[in-house]
Amino acid sequence: MILNGSQIILECLLEQGVDTVFGYPGGAVLNIYDALYDYSDRIRHILTSHEQGASHAADGYSRTTGKTGVVIATSGPGATNLVTGLATAYMDSIPMVAITGNVTTSLLGLDSFQEVDITGITMPITKHNYIVKDVTKLANAIREAFFIANDGRKGPVLIDIPKDITAAECEFEPQQPKAHVYDEIDEEEINEAVKAIAESQRPFIYAGGGVVSCDAADELSDLADRIDSPVSLSLMGQCAFDNTSPRYTGMMGMHGTKASSLALTECDLLIVLGSRFSDRVTCSTDSFRSAAGKARILHIDIDPAEVNKNIRADLKVCGNLKPVLERLNKTLSPVKHTEWMDKIHSWKKEYPLFQVSENSGDVLPQEVLETLDEITGGNAIISTEVGQHQMWAAEFYNFRSKRSFASSGGLGTMGYGLGAAIGCKVGNPDRVVVNCAGDGSFYMNMNELTTLAKYQLPVIELVFNNSVLGMVRQWQKLFYNNHFSQTTLEKPTDFELLGKALGIEAMTIKTKGDIRPVLEKAIALNKPVLINCIIDKDINVLPMVPAGASIAEPILEIK
Repeated sequence: MILNGSQIILECLLEQGVDTVFGYPGGAVLNIYDALYDYSDRIRHILTSHEQGASHAADGYSRTTGKTGVVIATSGPGATNLVTGLATAYMDSIPMVAITGNVTTSLLGLDSFQEVDITGITMPITKHNYIVKDVTKLANAIREAFFIANDGRKGPVLIDIPKDITAAECEFEPQQPKAHVYDEIDEEEINEAVKAIAESQRPFIYAGGGVVSCDAADELSDLADRIDSPVSLSLMGQCAFDNTSPRYTGMMGMHGTKASSLALTECDLLIVLGSRFSDRVTCSTDSFRSAAGKARILHIDIDPAEVNKNIRADLKVCGNLKPVLERLNKTLSPVKHTEWMDKIHSWKKEYPLFQVSENSGDVLPQEVLETLDEITGGNAIISTEVGQHQMWAAEFYNFRSKRSFASSGGLGTMGYGLGAAIGCKVGNPDRVVVNCAGDGSFYMNMNELTTLAKYQLPVIELVFNNSVLGMVRQWQKLFYNNHFSQTTLEKPTDFELLGKALGIEAMTIKTKGDIRPVLEKAIALNKPVLINCIIDKDINVLPMVPAGASIAEPILEIK
């Protein structure tokens, strides 16, 4: 059948199972949006307030559904506004396809109005990108983009399409999506891993975002039970393992728990699943290897480039985590390490996570998040911005459900969370969605509250308002002689009036007594809600390992 380029784009999206896209129209994508008008019964378009918000929405949609997020933007500034979202997805290995328009092929390279070389700009932050200058190659480019975004280590792909290509016509033949075939598991690597695990008396599992990406949470749980091992998670690994399990020791790394750091120093085998040993985990590569002592490290990852990149591994298995863990669980015999697990339980009891404030009446984020956890049964989807509130969410909300956490781990993108929450809610309409924000991050993306209002998406925007850039202030307090340079915000925003002006409900938590009734009301309303939660500016994120210090010696108290 003969279709124009815009129709081909939408037919290819339908081939890939896409039913939702996020975006913002403009001149170079007018043909695509005209076609979307005719496809509106099959493809839902969510209009955000800004292209960056659309990219984060596609990201949050992907993280919490397991599907590929799709975002559309026009040329020039529309395309460049996607850059931060693409970099965020790239750092965290999130499958996403970005479709940008460009000036017509005859105007390319002439510094035409709203022209940028978006493929050149995004080359370092995408798995692959295309500029399609021939309509007969458009369908294959889109199909390849979806395949590449989901093949091996996942990530974003960008397709740039000049305006005349979206109008040009050609023959279109529907196709079934190409299936992903994973490489066979190396038998020698598997056998060595099985032998090492079987010989271990004090195994310790450290799992990252790769477990979430490969949908291997059940297999991780089975492995932990089979080998009677404690489990720690990275920030990206939150929701890969039940946080209420007696096996869970908390996060590892700069803001990891004391129990996790002690388990690292005393284990005899560290089993690393789908984690890349970022600097926020190791704190310093030398001190991390030293802290692990004589423990052997078994690194299992889909990306061979990550093995031995930051931390030297003694053993490795390269491959998709799900089949690898299935194979290990089928091969390993169940064992018990009672003495080791008793020691883990004693450390967890001796070094619990807790917050204090100089004023006993102050609202503590721990109390807010633990109350939210109780009300939702740990089954809400939590998105976050970046800063103290991000760490508090990971520390104090007990994730029990798969794909229930969306946060910018690698890039650390302030302004990510509210856009992501939109995608989370669109992809999971029956689940409670809460975005945890600090007031600094809130001011970066508050425009997306209008998107919540437009679609009446029942997302709760929970702002921990301390009138400062809390995480930066914490570092200034510890390492910069209390020189609070440009970290005091104190903006006189009336949140309740703001909510009313934007068309959403707004509430305030001022005292401990406000916490439960406000959260319960916000959830029960089933509407978009802005909660202004006022907290003290000197509540810190603890534990904390200073940059370059040993992971084995976290700071537990700041005076």
